[in-house]
Amino acid sequence: MVARYQDGRVLKGVTNDFLPAKDRFHVVPLESPPGSKPLEVLIADLKAVFFVRDFAGNPQHKESADFDPGKAAGGRKIRVVFKDGETMVGTTQGYQPGRPGFFVVPADAKSNNERCFVVSVATREVAFL
Repeated sequence: MVARYQDGRVLKGVTNDFLPAKDRFHVVPLESPPGSKPLEVLIADLKAVFFVRDFAGNPQHKESADFDPGKAAGGRKIRVVFKDGETMVGTTQGYQPGRPGFFVVPADAKSNNERCFVVSVATREVAFL
């Protein structure tokens, strides 16, 4: 997973205790030696948690906001605009205003992100499409 903080920091690593209803979780950073103590991460400090296919990703890939017309959407189509200006388009099954966060599955089937937990306080706009 990749945790992106609201202040721009990025933490890549592995978590075994992330739950969307909890206010914190723990991450063992990628570069940590075996047996390292996990770091505590507070949800309130984050922009989003990205559950990725690959930590390196593909820097040349331009994320598409288009849905595959041959595939049924697995939830409601949504557009999220973060306070830093980044926009994400995908589907969600759990967005409700007032909740601390929600999951989004990207519209782009070739995205490196399998799904993303969006932290609500880090958003500027959330709209169903």
